[in-house]
Amino acid sequence: MGGALETLCGQSNGAKQYHTLGIHMQRAMFVNLLVSIPLAFIWANAGHILVFLRQDPEIAAEAGNYARFMIPSIFAYGLLECQIRFLQAQNNVLPMMLTAGVTAALHVFGCWILVFKTGLGSKGAALANAISYWINVFLLAAYIKISPCFKNTWTGFSTEAFSDIPRYLRLAIPSALMICLEIWSFEMMVLLSGLLPNPKLETSVLSISLNTSAMVHMLPQGLAGRPKAARLAARTATILATTEGILVAIVMVSIRKVWGHCYSNEEEVVTYVGKMLIFLAVSHFLDAHQAVFSGIARGCGWQKKGAFVNLGAFYLWGIPAGIVLAFVFHVGGKGLWLGIILALSAQVMIYFVVILQTNWDKQAKKAADRVTQEST
Repeated sequence: MGGALETLCGQSNGAKQYHTLGIHMQRAMFVNLLVSIPLAFIWANAGHILVFLRQDPEIAAEAGNYARFMIPSIFAYGLLECQIRFLQAQNNVLPMMLTAGVTAALHVFGCWILVFKTGLGSKGAALANAISYWINVFLLAAYIKISPCFKNTWTGFSTEAFSDIPRYLRLAIPSALMICLEIWSFEMMVLLSGLLPNPKLETSVLSISLNTSAMVHMLPQGLAGRPKAARLAARTATILATTEGILVAIVMVSIRKVWGHCYSNEEEVVTYVGKMLIFLAVSHFLDAHQAVFSGIARGCGWQKKGAFVNLGAFYLWGIPAGIVLAFVFHVGGKGLWLGIILALSAQVMIYFVVILQTNWDKQAKKAADRVTQEST
């Protein structure tokens, strides 16, 4: 739901309507906290939901326990995403790197205490994640409040944030659908792997693959402001995505025989992960480009178009193809991930065609009109 800030904050900053950035962030935080409440109830019952979806009872019980201890992180993550987009819109990314570094260092210590010293195991790992998210939120909040960089964009809490929520939701809901439709497709592949023969092996490897894919995923950047700058940013980001995608793919292929040891000591899992990394290298190259193209779409306010693109690419094409490959042609987990590759391919091609046909001068005018509406 915070994805709407990539459009609103980015375009407000580009139009020099600095005072509205803090209002947008507060409004997004309020909405995200409300949305987090029903999500918390879902996570509290995750184990029962997984059993209903015919997952292995042992795996479902462990996942359910983990999800319950992760519930505090839902609220922190919702706030953190708003802070990140507020800072990104102002090209102020150094504090994000520093606070993330501090949080990561503390996270290692927290995991050691909560996982090994308390005997909580995976539940301790979930609790450590939640604590780390909250630490990051408080660190960024302190920086935003103290730093003189935000004297124009953060002027304190305001009741103005509670106005125009319906207008915000008209952009936030498609933005959430655009992102969730893609994320859910990856998660669905893990769930489907639990229905394959040898579900523990398949689920373990697909989970490792998903974790690896998320780790190397490029964060998309929103675009705002002047048409020439937007056009240049789009081209530059695409070139960087191509370069990064190739380099990361080479690294993945190079370490494929040892990467599995980071997650498991079972040779069967390590060997299977090695085979999957070749597929991950291809999917990441595509994913790097779609991350940039999706960021351009959100920056331009194309969330509704993006939601339809993701719906078609993943749910009408990629996932059905993956199911056929996995269950009809018995390709297994590799077939499910091939479905992801097919979906990403379609997604990238559609976005690429749309962006090639974009009139940047017209987009700049639309952005200016949107900022004017928001400030009045």
